[in-house]
Amino acid sequence: MIVMGTRPEVVKLAPLALELRRCPKEFRVTLVGTGQHRDLVPQHLRPFRLRLDADLGVMKARQALAEITARTVRRMDTLLADDPPDLVIVEGDTTAVLAAGLAAFYRKIPVAHVEAGLRSRDIYNPFPEEINRRLVGGLAEIHFAPTASARENLLSENVPSDRIFVTGNTAIDALLIAARRRPKPPAVPAAALRGRRMILVTAHRRENWDRGIREICLALRDLLERFGDIAVVYPVHPNPVVRDQAAELLGSQDRAHLIAPAGYVEFVDLMKRSYVILTDSGGVQEEAPSLGKPVLVMREKTERTEGIEAGCSRLVGAERKRVVAETSRVLCDATLYRTMVASANPYGDGKAASRIRRALAYHLGLTRRRPQDFGR
Repeated sequence: MIVMGTRPEVVKLAPLALELRRCPKEFRVTLVGTGQHRDLVPQHLRPFRLRLDADLGVMKARQALAEITARTVRRMDTLLADDPPDLVIVEGDTTAVLAAGLAAFYRKIPVAHVEAGLRSRDIYNPFPEEINRRLVGGLAEIHFAPTASARENLLSENVPSDRIFVTGNTAIDALLIAARRRPKPPAVPAAALRGRRMILVTAHRRENWDRGIREICLALRDLLERFGDIAVVYPVHPNPVVRDQAAELLGSQDRAHLIAPAGYVEFVDLMKRSYVILTDSGGVQEEAPSLGKPVLVMREKTERTEGIEAGCSRLVGAERKRVVAETSRVLCDATLYRTMVASANPYGDGKAASRIRRALAYHLGLTRRRPQDFGR
């Protein structure tokens, strides 16, 4: 059973679902949605020709984290009781992932964690994602670490080495699938961006709700005033906290394109057409280097340190003046830009789903050969 809720989970788990379904003699796959982003999930599954087998329907407007957790545990428990799987696979760090893993643990069903071992070392930053992934790590029986660094984090927490497999990130698998397809129509027409350097923005994380979204939007407005040759494309999250501030501060800017959240193929197309990407998302930090796009991370801390170390991304925070200054550097400094573009992607090679399938087969006793770790 594979549990997915948000757009990043859907995108990252879709290649694994496809890979496992290619081996029906070994694996029977059930795809479960939590009800998060219900209007977005089908369009993100569509490029992979997948659809959910069950929907927990836990989401409602403006509910607190405690309520999301309780509703997900309760409805996941009912599903597991009706049709108990041999294994529950979760991905990433959302509250729904933690709750699904907890429900499986209560039923003594093993949990496999995709994208395991990411750590910021600050339990409140990002909030609540950092504590979610630590707790899921404590529940999981098998850990699919995307990088060697993530593996080291798990080992430092006394996770047995034979339970850790370094696979690369399935986000890169999904990206390479989507990049081969052309959106019909594109999320933003080519004519609207002709002659402009496009800044692609994703900003929606809970840690930025209080002040960060406003600071980011003000910074974008400053950049539009400073550089006449740029355009901003911002797929705005439907949450009113994000949507209302973006509309207030950027809605009247003629070179700011505030669009509805794009489908995955459409979003990958936007990344390909961009000049630089500003994001507070985790997945975009992983995907953009494969397309040769510099990334400015609008957070105070990131658990994805490999991109910073490789030079393909820079941590800039969400403060207005700093976002303007760092983005201006990338727009004006050709040498810096070339350096960031030339950096190799440390997050994967497009074969993570295959490694996870082989690791699952090894762990479940279907084969005696342990797969080789990514990067070795």
